[in-house]
Amino acid sequence: MNPVLIKRKFEEKEISRVKVAVADIDGVLRGKYISVGKFWSAVDHGLSFCDVVFGWDAGDVLYDNVKLTGWHTGYPDTPCQLDLTTVRLIPWEPNAAFFLLDPTDRKGQPLAVSPRQVLKRVLGQASERGYTAFLAAEYEFFLFRETPLSLHEKGFRRLTPLSPGMFGYSLLRAGQGMDFVVQVQEYLNGFDVPLESLHTETGPGAFEAAITVAEGMAAADRAVLFKAVLKEIAARHGLTATFMAKCNPELPGSGGHIHQSLWDGPKGHNLFHQEEGAELSQLMGRYVAGLVANLPELMALLCPTINSYKRTVPGVWAPVNASWGIDNRTAAVRVIPSGPKSTRVETRLAGADANPYLAMAASLAAGLDGIERNLNPTEPAVNAYAATQAAPLPRNLADATKLFRASAVARRWFGDDFVDHFAATREWEVRQFEKAVTDWELARYLETI
Repeated sequence: MNPVLIKRKFEEKEISRVKVAVADIDGVLRGKYISVGKFWSAVDHGLSFCDVVFGWDAGDVLYDNVKLTGWHTGYPDTPCQLDLTTVRLIPWEPNAAFFLLDPTDRKGQPLAVSPRQVLKRVLGQASERGYTAFLAAEYEFFLFRETPLSLHEKGFRRLTPLSPGMFGYSLLRAGQGMDFVVQVQEYLNGFDVPLESLHTETGPGAFEAAITVAEGMAAADRAVLFKAVLKEIAARHGLTATFMAKCNPELPGSGGHIHQSLWDGPKGHNLFHQEEGAELSQLMGRYVAGLVANLPELMALLCPTINSYKRTVPGVWAPVNASWGIDNRTAAVRVIPSGPKSTRVETRLAGADANPYLAMAASLAAGLDGIERNLNPTEPAVNAYAATQAAPLPRNLADATKLFRASAVARRWFGDDFVDHFAATREWEVRQFEKAVTDWELARYLETI
């Protein structure tokens, strides 16, 4: 949207403040309010944002192993450009507008470590090859009748779920939470994050939401905003929403599945669709083969936390190996043959805790690499948990990060600066966990050893 139309909208809606935000390495939105006057100055000249947002972890603890920023640089501001196409009016906040930012370096080039810029880089490479990517995320998440204060008072243990029991696809449970469920759909639709579906999942207080498909960056923006907005709406109802990959060892984890297809233009044809004959077009087969071949090396982007690897265990709807299947929910990659508009590939390995920009970049780059290398898919799995021929996936973040740092595919598609930075942040995460004393260790050893 151009500045003239934005100004007209601001006047019509009496906009008096603007929220701007950038997604950090973990996909957490970091932002602030600016005045309308400051906004118009930023339209012409950009604005600055402290680069510490790429120099600390999800708990605001400073990394000690990254080159981009730190005490050695003094944590300066990094330039940012407003992406005017991301303009949104905030339905639950009168007279407020929202925009996403794109960080740059001092020369005005995309900041290599910015997740949104990483996806933009991959989308650009797809476009150079004649492909337009359409993407969509679907998220599983848990809701608790807790506030930030009660979470901390309880030590994040023995939380009260929104509803008891295992009741997937329950109209009863969804109806019992009608005020929240309806407001989520209405607010998200008004914020240009429309949902295709919303239903309960199997687990106390568990839900799943499928975000409507969109082209490229718009799809990733919707995914990032969905997670942030859902948490904000939940809080207004006295609830806490979590996208943690595995918040209860006795329950299934939370996936953040990525649906994807390649088209020959924004209004063209779905190149994955096969009119007749084989279920996979040749292009789709090579894309699937690339996904499967590259999953081990790119898993750190799809499963980026210590907790991610508690989800990827047999028998709880999460993949355990680099496998694919036709409409098969046991596999890491699910091929969905359907009509001309809806034939697609689903990366089921991604957890709900993944940064949407990076999960989509990883999926797209892996598939495009398969096309470039003319890879052919193996035989599809029937029960992927028993597929002994499928390559194993890393079993923890340390192993996944080691593969990612050494990956030629990652460096080719994402650039050395990003690979080195992201790998360092995951190595930091591993070190923090290695120093922690867990409840399991206390119960296991404190009295008896």
